[in-house]
Amino acid sequence: MDCNIRETARYAIACPTSMGVRITPADRMAVHNSSQFYLQATSAETNVLNIAASLGRPCLALTKFVEGSPIAAFIQAQLRARSIAYEGRSVPQGGPWGFRHQFNIADSGFGLRAPRVWNDRAGEVGRTLSADDFDLDRIFGREGIAILHLSGLIAAMSPETTQCCLALARTARQYGTLVSFDLNYRATFWKGREEELSQAFSELAACADILVGNEEDFQLCLGFRGPEAGGKDLSAKIENFKAMIEQVRARYPNAKMYATTLRQVVSANEHLWGAILWAEGSWFVEQPRPIPVMDRIGGGDGFSGGLLYGVLRGWEAERCLQFGWASGVLAASSLNDYAEPADEKQIWDIYAGNARVQR
Repeated sequence: MDCNIRETARYAIACPTSMGVRITPADRMAVHNSSQFYLQATSAETNVLNIAASLGRPCLALTKFVEGSPIAAFIQAQLRARSIAYEGRSVPQGGPWGFRHQFNIADSGFGLRAPRVWNDRAGEVGRTLSADDFDLDRIFGREGIAILHLSGLIAAMSPETTQCCLALARTARQYGTLVSFDLNYRATFWKGREEELSQAFSELAACADILVGNEEDFQLCLGFRGPEAGGKDLSAKIENFKAMIEQVRARYPNAKMYATTLRQVVSANEHLWGAILWAEGSWFVEQPRPIPVMDRIGGGDGFSGGLLYGVLRGWEAERCLQFGWASGVLAASSLNDYAEPADEKQIWDIYAGNARVQR
């Protein structure tokens, strides 16, 4: 890929994020009738970092914690276990009705019973995240970051996080850091802030070297005209995405890669999974194929993480897409909402369909 990676950077990928915990019922039970739950630390942004971190590349989460909170201590321990460094202020809770870390309550679904997700984010400390919390000249300048990854989730979470993401993107451009931006539209985050967020997302997209999102994301975040959301088969989605990106490239020519995943749900346990990428003046498509699914949450983050890892490695665009596709499959094979590859070979075996035992 023709991306100028900063070779002296201390961190391969960094991201701003609001950390929380996710609880998932055991044995694919539904939330409302389960009494046993699996607890993990989570955020969409650190899910993306996890591919590179697992494969030995130093990664950094820029975040915020509740001082003295056992949940904060659990999150920090989990990040250390995942080889993800973190920086962030710890602020007082402010009493029982003060700050806390978000709870994401989700089941995996089974068969024709769809997964359900319930976000409990009132009082979330990450909503106060600010660029002033960090020494950006040290982090981006003296230490260095190869890729800054931004998600539309953190960018739209609050007016404070919106301004934080804008400041980070501007600083990244100043210091020669590549910017990856996954649009990740969420209607509940945008309600009442549509005009403000449209302007902010447009600036973030203009800063991006890598843009990730489906055709609906580009319509709803950036105001492009296109097909109505939903109800499209995968062949139509491929053609819709290609048509959309022709418009996007004209407005945001700075980007060198435009990508999205392709998913059709057969059941909670089986999806058709594909991906598409524009780069180097050409289209590359991973045609959807059936994959077994243990838990679907995080598959898109795994794709983005694998794609960025390929960029870090300097691979050609098609190889980046293949690695991203297979990294998403790995994430879907785990109850965690992030992928933890043992090595590159494990990812490439998934891509090749080689599930033979490794001795």
